[in-house]
Amino acid sequence: MKDPLHYTLGDQSIPEASSCKYLGIILRSDLNWADHIKYTVKKAWKAQSFIMRILKNGNNSTKRLAYTTIVRSILEYWATCWNPYREGQIHALDRVQKKTAKFAYHTNESNWETLSQRRKISPYVISSKRA
Repeated sequence: MKDPLHYTLGDQSIPEASSCKYLGIILRSDLNWADHIKYTVKKAWKAQSFIMRILKNGNNSTKRLAYTTIVRSILEYWATCWNPYREGQIHALDRVQKKTAKFAYHTNESNWETLSQRRKISPYVISSKRA
């Protein structure tokens, strides 16, 4: 059995936590990303709702630009670290993009890569930028 760690700061005891938010990423002690993905999807929906209210009468290119700069950046923030593998999590993230594509293109079809496809190539893009 593992001894629990006891940390103090001055005379205050610091409680052990099962999760914490660090640099915008929710880390859990069991390395499960469900909390982070839920938080990310909720934050992206809020940003998308804001864009849809503000740009209701905007042109398609402005709507696409707003999505890629605001919403997609939320959905892809540090995605190489927390890349989901469960279908439900992948579907929840992709649903935000599909709704935005429908808003921007007025159709269910768009020429955007899925977020899953973008997450697959992002480690290679990052490593090529370092070289």
